[in-house]
Amino acid sequence: SNVVPMFLGEVAPRNLRGAIGIVPQLFISVGILIAQIFGLSSILGNAAGWPVLLGLTGIPSFIQLLVLPFFPESPRYLLIQKGNEEQARKALQKLRGRDDVDEEIEEMRQEDRSEKEEGQISVLSLFTYRGLRWQLISIIVMMMGQQLSGVNAVFYYTDRIFRSAGVKEDSVQYVTVSIGAINVVMTLLAFFVVESLGRRILLLAGFGLCCASCAVLTLALNLQATVSWMSYISIVSVITYIIGHAIGASPIPFVMITEMFLQSSRPAAFMVGGSVHWLCNFTVGLVFLYMEAGLGSYCFLIFCAICLASIVYIFFIVPETKNKTFMEINKIMAKRNKVEIQEDQEELKDFHTVSGGQAEKKSMSSTKL
Repeated sequence: SNVVPMFLGEVAPRNLRGAIGIVPQLFISVGILIAQIFGLSSILGNAAGWPVLLGLTGIPSFIQLLVLPFFPESPRYLLIQKGNEEQARKALQKLRGRDDVDEEIEEMRQEDRSEKEEGQISVLSLFTYRGLRWQLISIIVMMMGQQLSGVNAVFYYTDRIFRSAGVKEDSVQYVTVSIGAINVVMTLLAFFVVESLGRRILLLAGFGLCCASCAVLTLALNLQATVSWMSYISIVSVITYIIGHAIGASPIPFVMITEMFLQSSRPAAFMVGGSVHWLCNFTVGLVFLYMEAGLGSYCFLIFCAICLASIVYIFFIVPETKNKTFMEINKIMAKRNKVEIQEDQEELKDFHTVSGGQAEKKSMSSTKL
């Protein structure tokens, strides 16, 4: 869950980095849908079929073990962390399918020069280094928003909502499969539009839909006992929530971790982001039943507030990273962190050197004259 998006983000070309970063979430959604289909009681979701269903998960793992040895190592890792430009060039040529990769190699060199004094950043250093303060806060907020927005709680409620709308017990599992299909379709949509619309708009739209859905769902669940058609509003709210989460809240935060950190700090950032992701996932799973018992349907107002807080933070703090190099994104965040970029200092030194050289030439010309 951590290394796959990090590897894909490092090997992706700049113009496709967002789309390729969504691919892991897309295939997670596809995997969930396949599991839901095979898990139908009429297929393998029964006492006899369960061991087979569980065993099928070994097939993609086996395929991955067969093909992974043929994958090239990340060119950024080879050049920046291993200092081997020749291997990085070969890996990049293999990935791009062409020999001319000088522009990307030069971008990596700039990143390498900028990071020379920092070295490899550990998780502890990440929390204490001022130059990455707002990047760190941003990924923590986005990862918390992703899980604490209540996606697992909504899925937990789905069967109950459909039953209250009059869906027969035998048909509920098929409706759940349809929700999984909507999840796949909307994640696929995010894959196609992320490079044209950008990351910020998908994050804001995604959390916005989730926020509105939680508010409407709370109202509908409280009124459906007295107003019959409110149960259908509940269904629409669930579907809208899934759409919002699929286009923004689920896939984009992992893309942002890749883009907001440079090579030296990216592994530590993914460790922090992944830890926050799973800790919040665990927290919702642990406390939701108690929230439901104590608050009933009003528990969705808490998720609504979390979505709203995420929207406000993203709107004011998180920059658009579409079609920008890692160094360009780093410079944007450096201004917010109020620190200087090493590359800028080097360029300034070069400028002074050139200026000094030109001044010296003018002085020599004057003396000669």
